[in-house]
Amino acid sequence: MAMMRLRREDPRIVGSFRLHRRLGAGGMGVVYLGSDRRGQRVALKVIRPDLAEDQEFRSRFAREVSAARRIRGGCTARLVAADLEAERPWFATQYVPGPSLHDRVAEEGPLRAADVASIGAALSEGLVAVHEAGVVHRDLKPSNILLSPKGPRIIDFGIAWATGASTLTHVGTAVGSPGFLAPEQVRGAAVTPATDVFSLGATLAYAAMADSPFGHGSSEVMLYRVVHEEPQLHGVPDALAPLVRACLAKDPEDRPSTLQLSMRLKEIAAREAQGLPVSRPPGQRERIEERNAVRPTERYTEYTERDTRGRGPERGGERGSDRKRERGQARGSSSRSSAAGPRTGGSRSPQSRPGTRPGVRSTSTGRRPANPRLLRQRLFVFVVVTLVVALGIAAAQALQG
Repeated sequence: MAMMRLRREDPRIVGSFRLHRRLGAGGMGVVYLGSDRRGQRVALKVIRPDLAEDQEFRSRFAREVSAARRIRGGCTARLVAADLEAERPWFATQYVPGPSLHDRVAEEGPLRAADVASIGAALSEGLVAVHEAGVVHRDLKPSNILLSPKGPRIIDFGIAWATGASTLTHVGTAVGSPGFLAPEQVRGAAVTPATDVFSLGATLAYAAMADSPFGHGSSEVMLYRVVHEEPQLHGVPDALAPLVRACLAKDPEDRPSTLQLSMRLKEIAAREAQGLPVSRPPGQRERIEERNAVRPTERYTEYTERDTRGRGPERGGERGSDRKRERGQARGSSSRSSAAGPRTGGSRSPQSRPGTRPGVRSTSTGRRPANPRLLRQRLFVFVVVTLVVALGIAAAQALQG
């Protein structure tokens, strides 16, 4: 994250923190790099004077900070301290070293599919914790995601929209980023966790394409596209495109949940890292097959031939008669080979002998080998009979003598 020197009008001490550098400025105020007496570094945001005079803003800001304290999870910048009663309210979060996702893509270009999926899985898991705490981020975008050595971190959760305004401006101040706001935010409807899912989808598309899925232009043009036009995802890898498109659905009810996103993105990240093809849900496979119906595939041909072989006569018995002729020809060739075998002295293969079971070998004469157990039984009977006959003859001779 780029740092700038403190300006003459910037404070040097806020609360128990000493300020060292400027980290940036936004619609709500200025963010500074600070540290406490123990040396713990924080990102401290001081609210603008005009917003600090708005009592409605103060009350809603207080509720957002209270909710942010309840967030647990390693994918967010932990809230360290806040002063809601100060002349200029401020809050401090854990300082996260590392560039933002926006800066990384701007410097290095689009990320690999495996990296995009890995970052998206971690962010989805972090949003699960944010939503469980009763907070909706409402301004998730590449510049609000920091890539730390320990993984991506979400900053400014629930703060950029602390006014609770449903419109894009409040007291003449633009809030949010048009290319990443959900359609319901543009219309002024209530925000839900699905709102963050839309923003996350736009963020992942940006990471994969190095561009917004709704292009460029003025705020009015961008907002119109978000509400009325479909996103452009031509540069998104095939493994990610269906999931990103689902996140960018106009209707919040059609978007996947953050938990579903986390599980699916983890699977995609693992498969992409190993170079394996990504399996698609049945519904997506059907849509792909419909689009590719004009191009027959080997699998389709294989299934068709298999089904045809298992069916009865079709087309006036043509196929049934063909199979009968094939079987008759097979039997004729088998009979001819068996008749020709003794004259030529050739051996007959197991497959040419009708009725031979697979796996049973035949002798050179075409007979199956004798069972050793049966041979022993026959030998025993022969010996017993021979002894009985011999004893009978001996007894007869003795009587005659």
